[in-house]
Amino acid sequence: MAHVSDLLSGGDIARFSGLQILAKGVVEGFCSGLHRSPHKGFSVEFKEHRSYVPGDDIRTIDWKLFGKTDRLYIREYEEETNLRCTILLDSSGSMAYSGSRSNGLSKHAYAVHTAACLAYLLLQQQDSVGLVTFDKQVRRYIPPRARPKHLQVIINELTAQKPEFETELGTVFHEMVSKLHRRGLVVIISDLFGDVDQLMKALAHFRHSNHEILIFQIWDPDELDFPFRQWTQFASLESATNRHLVDPAQIRLAYLEKLAQFREQLTNGCNRHRISLVPLTTDQPHADSLAAFLSYRRKGR
Repeated sequence: MAHVSDLLSGGDIARFSGLQILAKGVVEGFCSGLHRSPHKGFSVEFKEHRSYVPGDDIRTIDWKLFGKTDRLYIREYEEETNLRCTILLDSSGSMAYSGSRSNGLSKHAYAVHTAACLAYLLLQQQDSVGLVTFDKQVRRYIPPRARPKHLQVIINELTAQKPEFETELGTVFHEMVSKLHRRGLVVIISDLFGDVDQLMKALAHFRHSNHEILIFQIWDPDELDFPFRQWTQFASLESATNRHLVDPAQIRLAYLEKLAQFREQLTNGCNRHRISLVPLTTDQPHADSLAAFLSYRRKGR
C-alpha cells in the first residue's frame, strides 16, 4: 500500500497548509466560512425537513411547520454542504515524456504530485475531493469525499497509474459531465494534446452545467523551446509505429509556429468560456508553482 509520504514531503505539506482553494464561480455550499456564497442570507435552496434534535441551531427550525404540527423540524439546505472538487488526471502516453531539464520527472509524475498536493489541501479544508484517471477513456472514477481517510484512496490510485495509450479528451470530458451531477470545481491536469475544437466543445459542456474549470497544463521544457540540434528519431508515446528520423534544424521553425498557434487557440478558447488555464513546466518545483497560483487566487477574490 502506498503512503501519503511517498508523494508529499514535509516541505510540501508545510507549504500548502496555509493556503485555501477558493472557488471563483458558483459552487455548492461553503465550509466554515472558507467559501464565499454568491447568495444572500443563511440558506439557498431548500432540500428537506428532518426532526429537531438537541444541539441543532434554533435558527434552522421551521416555525411555520411547528405551528401546524406542534412538532419541531429543521430545514436543511443544499448550501450547507462542502465544496466539491473533482480532479481529472491525464494518464495518456504523451504524459510519459521526460526531458533532460525535468529533474527526472515525466509530465505524468509531475501531474501526479500536483494532484496529490491539491487533494491534501482540499481535505485539510474539510472539502470533498474526487479523482478521475483517463486516457482514451475513463479508467477510474473515485467520487468526491471529505473524510480524512479518503486521501489514502486517492494516493493509492495515483501511484497505480501508468501513462499509456492514446487520449480522447473530448470524449472523456463529455462522459464525465453526465457523472458529475452536482456543480463544483473541476480541476484538469493534462498536456491537453488533441483537437482543440473538440476539447472546447467538451469544456463548454462542463460550463453549461455550471462547473468552474481550472486547468493545469503540464509542459516539459523541451516541448516549449525544441532544443534538439542533431539528427533525432522522434517516436510517438501513444503509437509505437509512429517514428520519424529528422534533422531538427529543418523543422524547428515550423514546430514553434504550430506550437504558438496551438497555445493561442487554447488561451482564446479558455478565455471565451471563462476557464482558468495555468501552464506548469516540469523543471519548476511543483509545490512552488501550485502554491503561487493558489495564493494569487486568494488575493484576487
